[in-house]
Amino acid sequence: MGQGHGHGHSGQQDRRKLATALGITLVTAVLGAVGAALTGSLALLADLGHLLTDAGALAAAFVASIVAARPRSGRRTYGWGRVEVLVAGLNAIALVAVVAWVAVEGVRRLFEPAEVPGLPLLVIGALGLVGNLLALWVLSGGDGQNMNVRGAALHVLGDALGSVGVLAAAVVLLTTRWPYADTVASLFIVALILPRALGLLREVGHVLLEGAPRDVDVATVEDALRAIPGVAAVHDLHVWTINDRSPAASAHLVVTGTPDAGCGEDSVLDAASALLRDRFGVAHSTLQVERDTHGDHEDPCT
Repeated sequence: MGQGHGHGHSGQQDRRKLATALGITLVTAVLGAVGAALTGSLALLADLGHLLTDAGALAAAFVASIVAARPRSGRRTYGWGRVEVLVAGLNAIALVAVVAWVAVEGVRRLFEPAEVPGLPLLVIGALGLVGNLLALWVLSGGDGQNMNVRGAALHVLGDALGSVGVLAAAVVLLTTRWPYADTVASLFIVALILPRALGLLREVGHVLLEGAPRDVDVATVEDALRAIPGVAAVHDLHVWTINDRSPAASAHLVVTGTPDAGCGEDSVLDAASALLRDRFGVAHSTLQVERDTHGDHEDPCT
């Protein structure tokens, strides 16, 4: 889990990679449009649909990475980091929509097969695969923890698999002339991409619903805080993520012992903050220290 700070250099690097991948995708989309128009291939149409949504996804991811870098303000006290999460969710929804359309059209073509020429399909599929692999290679060097970049990369991965499907369909058409090769390839692409898109969508929803980071067990955090000397109880513990790289936590710590047990340097507060930061990767924490004599546990330590 990232620390939630110091991502300026990483953000700039990701923006450059997103811009480069966008340029490659636009060139590949033009080739795919020409190929789909010439051949009438459903696999190429599916690939083109992915490419067009990819271009939008990459453009949105690029803009989101710029907006997310803006400093926080009096009205946006957490900053703009969740813009990347929102864009990742929109990209996942768009990909699910494209996949659903391809699935419906593929089922229809099982009953009404279309004649697709194999050679143009092979050439366009090969060119598309080269473009997809280049874009994936560019994005692979980005921040692996950035949901925004992963969402964009998922789109490009879908296109790469689509291009592989196109090539497979072309080979089958050239060698056997089986009329369902193109349709089967498109449905195979759907089966590969849909689970990944839904998985990203679930992850986005988890972040927006203030879910705990997937690698942080809240019960373990509570036990660790309660084990700090001087801590009698822990309540109102919350662990969530501002975006997928910025975990945060808040809690009320009920303390016992001498009056200094919960205040000042080398205190319960310092120990708890260090624990959350060093053991659980939560650099941003808000902790309230309370006396066990306060029945409502809301009065501040004095």
